This record gives sequence, structure tokens and C-alpha cells, in this order.
Amino acid sequence: MVSNDVAHAEQGAWKGLAPGWRQLYGDFGRLGLSIEWHDFRTERALDWGRSFHPHSLEFCLNLDGRGAVGRQRQARSDYLPGNSGYYAIADEPLPASRQARDHHQFVTLEFSRNHLQKQLVQNEADLEPEIRRIIFDGMAESVVAPARPMSIQQRSVVATLAEPPVAKAAQILWYQSKALELMAHFLFAPKDPEFFCMRQKRVARERVERTKELLQRDLANPPTLELLGHEVGCSPFYLSRIFSREVGLTIPQYLRNLRMERAAELLRTGRYNVTEAATEVGYSSLSHFSKAFCETIGCCPVLYPAAKNVILDR
Repeated sequence: MVSNDVAHAEQGAWKGLAPGWRQLYGDFGRLGLSIEWHDFRTERALDWGRSFHPHSLEFCLNLDGRGAVGRQRQARSDYLPGNSGYYAIADEPLPASRQARDHHQFVTLEFSRNHLQKQLVQNEADLEPEIRRIIFDGMAESVVAPARPMSIQQRSVVATLAEPPVAKAAQILWYQSKALELMAHFLFAPKDPEFFCMRQKRVARERVERTKELLQRDLANPPTLELLGHEVGCSPFYLSRIFSREVGLTIPQYLRNLRMERAAELLRTGRYNVTEAATEVGYSSLSHFSKAFCETIGCCPVLYPAAKNVILDR
């Protein structure tokens, strides 16, 4: 996932410190974002600013070591152990340094302003004013925000970055969600991070409800997971995760329950035999249908029309 050109540029900035610099995820040149881990010592003061990208917004979470961003007698922020902050780079280089003989350990989240415009356009009104100006107002000058102590949540998220999911497809959403968690206290006004999280939960619930509707529409020929993700506006992996979290069942389990409940309704009418009911809900194998029906409804489909007071296992 790492661009050779970007990796080469970053390695040049951290020359002599390998393997103290590691790109965890991203491709600044192609994707407009890069998540990087730094863990090194240096005998000489280091020109940290060489790693900055023009027209970018960078967030730093400083676990250990002392550094600074900005010019003396102008906007300048000192990074002490346990601090976090952000800085925006315009056309001109932005001075930054790391002190000699310190153990430096920090994470940086680097974004092009174009990337953030696309990602945050629907949340523009909720952004902290300075962040909104940086991203959407095309500021030509560099900006250095004061560093602040890392929150407990930020520390907790940073601790998980070294252990992403194994599957590559899962890593994309995982890293994006981690980046958002780390940035939330800078992006949004004091009360907005909680509000934003609530909105994310609401959107997740709406996607789950929409998925239920799509599954109910045609039980005999249900949409694939990929099509469901496309219809509700998220990846199949993310949809599977939020669906299981909200419903307590996987999508295939939920679909099976829908099919069995519908089959039970058809059998109760007396107008469908077992074979016809199975076909109506998408089963071509009577043995598979009977097994699923028995596990879900609690009795064999042949006996079901005569059963009374059956409790459906939803």
C-alpha cells in the first residue's frame, strides 16, 4: 500500500534513522493520506520539517522526545512527551526540529487538503473554525496550532496501531477509523466529537435498516453482500461489522430467519406445500430447507401447519 515515490521521499527525510521510521498505511501522492510510526534516537538535532508535504495538514501524537514546529517569534509549537497537535503546510517549507539525544517516539497522520475536503465536506459546518479555514478556504499560509495533552482515548488508539487486521481489505477501513478517532478532538468543536460519534451511530443504524429492507424485498434472490454495500454506501466488510453489532446476527443468519418466517407464513395459509414454500424463499434443496426450518422455527416443516403457539426464534 506504500507508494515507492512517497516512501523514497520519506526515507530521505529520515535518512540514517531506519528502521526508526515506518509507514503503517497510505500513499500520500496517490491517496492523499499517510499514517506513519517513528521510534528512533539521534545524536544530532534533526530537521523534522523535511518530511512535511506542501498543501498538507498533519497531526502529530508525540509519545516521547522533544520537538518543535514553526519559526521563532512567530507561530511555533513545542512538542513535549504526551502532547499532540496539528500544523498545515502551504507552499513554503515549515521549519521543524527534533532534539538531539532524545528517544523520539511519535505517530503522524498526514493528509492532503484535497483529500480532507472530500472526506469532510458533509461535516464542514461542524468543524472547528481554524480547521475549517485550513481545509476549505484555501489558506495560502502555513498554520501551527498549539500542542495540547493527548486524551486517554488518543493514547488508547495509538497503542492499537501496531496490530491492524490481517486482511488487507479490512485494514483500509480499520486505519481510516483509527485516524478519525485520533483527529476528532482537533477537527470538531468541544462538544462536537461526541455529537459526531452519535451521528456516525445513527448513520450505521440507518444503513442496517436499509439492508433489512433490501433483504426482505426478494427472499428467493437476495442481493449479494457487495451489492448491499453499494446500495447503502459502505464497504461489504464495514456493513457486515455494523450489521452484526446492531442486530446480533450476521447477514446470512438474519436472511435465513427472514426466509424461514416467510415460509412459515406460507405453510400456515394451507395453500403451499413444503416444496412450494421452500422454492418461494429460495431453497432448491428440501433437506437444507427442512434443517434450516427446524433450527429456526422449532419443528419440521411437514408438521408445522398442525403446530400451535410456535415461537419464532428471531
